[in-house]
Amino acid sequence: MSDAIERRLFLINDKIKKACELYEQEVSRVNLIAVSKTISSEKIYDAINAGCKIFGENYIKEAKEKWPEIRAKNHKIKLHLIGHLQSNKAAEAIELFDCIQTLDSKKLAMILKKEIQKQQKNPEIFIQVNIGEEAQKAGISPREVADFVKFSRDECGLNVIGLMSVPPANKLASPYFVLLAKLAKENDLKNLSMGMSSDFVEAVATGSTHVRIGTAIFGERKNQ
Repeated sequence: MSDAIERRLFLINDKIKKACELYEQEVSRVNLIAVSKTISSEKIYDAINAGCKIFGENYIKEAKEKWPEIRAKNHKIKLHLIGHLQSNKAAEAIELFDCIQTLDSKKLAMILKKEIQKQQKNPEIFIQVNIGEEAQKAGISPREVADFVKFSRDECGLNVIGLMSVPPANKLASPYFVLLAKLAKENDLKNLSMGMSSDFVEAVATGSTHVRIGTAIFGERKNQ
């Protein structure tokens, strides 16, 4: 086992625990997602041995190459898709992942509905919100969240459990986390995927249930 990964995970979990105590959040509700894009299988096994139970991947192709073998040896591991999902990759996403965090259009929702019925699988779904309304980012506008949640749940029958977002870079993240938490509460969604290596403490403070952490666990990536 990598002592570096084990040590980093200890520090991260300690920060999560202290943030929950300080801001009166339930530590049992916070799920640590180890973001393993570009990370070797060897380091992923190290993270599993150090206690990681949920992993996040950004790309279908990479996940197909790494995870079938890893999961064959680790049946309890959960895998989340946290990168953009192209509609023509929906079938592979349903097959590979336990959770899809990046539902961002009605077209994709309808395709996922068909694939879920075809494969008889029922993955958890997060709706991606473009919380800063940035032109270069995917996601539903905050103003459209209520209608989109209703469409995804009622018309498509998707297992929508929460909202996901990435706040604008180089801006204070907390106000955007607070807004996402407000939207989730308004739409009776109990899960929030927000917070990464640089801001997961702020995210936990505002009610995040899923923090997506890569660099703080595995170190700086050599190739992006």
